[in-house]
Parts: sequence; structure tokens; C-alpha cells
Amino acid sequence: MALHTPSFPAVAAMPGDVKDALTALTVMMVNGVWNFLIAILTLIAGWLVARWVGRWVQELIGRSHYVDDTLKPLIANFAGYVILAVTVVAVLSQFGVQTTSLIALLGAAGLAVGLALQGTLSNVASGVLLLILRPFRVYEKIKVADALGTVREIGLFRTDIVTDDGTYVSIPNTTIFSGAIVNVSRESRRRTNFTVEVDRTEDIDAVQKAILECLGRETRVLKVPAPIVEVDGLGPISTTLTVRVWVENHDFVATLSDVKKRVRQALQSADINAPVPVAPPAVAPWTPSAEPARESKKPN
Repeated sequence: MALHTPSFPAVAAMPGDVKDALTALTVMMVNGVWNFLIAILTLIAGWLVARWVGRWVQELIGRSHYVDDTLKPLIANFAGYVILAVTVVAVLSQFGVQTTSLIALLGAAGLAVGLALQGTLSNVASGVLLLILRPFRVYEKIKVADALGTVREIGLFRTDIVTDDGTYVSIPNTTIFSGAIVNVSRESRRRTNFTVEVDRTEDIDAVQKAILECLGRETRVLKVPAPIVEVDGLGPISTTLTVRVWVENHDFVATLSDVKKRVRQALQSADINAPVPVAPPAVAPWTPSAEPARESKKPN
């Protein structure tokens, strides 16, 4: 028995409206696939161009002495974001999306995202204010949120700090902007205070004179304002003096260490003694008397 093979109707045998719809559908599918491929290639090309432009702008402004170091990373990132935005608009226009509709869509999406990410947007607002007000710049040493270190980068969301012991700290901009900011590097001069203890029997005037002469020989100690040596405390075994000197800020830690060492050596050269601790008196343990207690007489 011969098998009967089902046959499909030929295209020529189809009604005219069906043939027109099939032709239009084929054209739409071909155009859709072509537009999708163009959109994918456009996105890839835009992403590559954005990265290249970001690096190029970073290198270009990195060699410039007229652009503040604080703004250089922001400008480079902004250039890349502009290329990505233009790429997205080009891709959407490839599918026939109108610009006015795109703006309305972006506005609605921006409002929704803004309501959902209020904390994140507050970090962005704080980052912009930090860049405008500039309480600190990159490479300056600051103390914020219990972190003391050198600023590496000020971003739109977070600020990166590297502490003196090499620890990386990333702090939200809102935390920085809402708290106290201590900029250690902003001023060119700093005053240092440290105390010196000498024996209570030493002549205070001689001690002050020896310290001031030592500070006068130190070239890194500023002459204006002049160094000051004040009596801070009079104890039972020691006299405490406070030394206040002004030094340049760029080498503050090393200068402070050397100044302390020079003062100690000057006091030793002048035979000025440090306080000698007095040992507490030894008290023998109490022992009861060996004599018997006298009996008290009872009244008659």
C-alpha cells in the first residue's frame, strides 16, 4: 500500500491577503534581525569607544597642570558616560523610538529610581558638594569618621582613603559631609606640643633656658611664632614643662621626633636630671601584742 504524504498548499494557491501578510511578516523579521544585529554591534562599539575615550581623557588631563587632581577622575568618568548615553540613544533610535518618548521614559524612570535610592542619591549630592566646596583634595591628609589617612579619590558615591599603615578605607560621602572634617595638610605650618618632666629640685629657669637654646639651634623650628616653654605642673617629685614650637607641615612627624630627641640630649648635656621615682615606705605587717589584755574591773 502506498503511503499518502500530506501536501501543503503552494504559495501561489494562497489568497492574496494571506500572501501580502506573509510577505510583510518576512520583511519585518528580516528587518528586525538586521536591526537587532546593528544594535548589538552599536552597543559593543559604544562600550569600547567609551572605555578608550575615558582612558584617553584620563591620560590627557593627567599631564595637565591646570586641572585639579580632585576633578581628573570625575572628568574622565563623565566623558565615558556621555559616550555610553549617546550609544543608548542611537540603539533606541534604530528601533524607531522617538526622542520625546525617550525623555519622558527617562524622566519617569529617574523619578522612580530617585524615590527608591534616596540614600544613594544623597551620597551623590554630598559628593558634588565636596567637589564644589573642597574642604579637602586628593593627596591631602584628613581625619573623617574615625579614619586618618591620605585621600586617594573623591567619587560621586564614596571617598577612598589610605591610612598611614596602608589600610584602604572607603567612606560614604554622606557620612563625610555630615560630620566633622579635619584637614591635616591644608595649612603650611603646624604647632606641636609635648611635655618634659625634670626632677623637682632642678632650677626651672635653667631648664627653660636649656630647652630654648636647643630649639634655637634647630633650623626646622620656626622663629616666628617663637618657641614657648611653660610650666605645666608642680608635682611632689617632678616638674612638668610644656614645649610649644611651630614647624613646617610637609615633614611634621619626622621634625617632631627630631625635636624631642634634641631636647632630651640638651637636658642630659646640661646635667638636668629626670625625676627619680620614690619607693613607697615599707610597712611591717601588724602583729598582736604578746602581753595579755588586762581585765577590766566591774563596778560594785
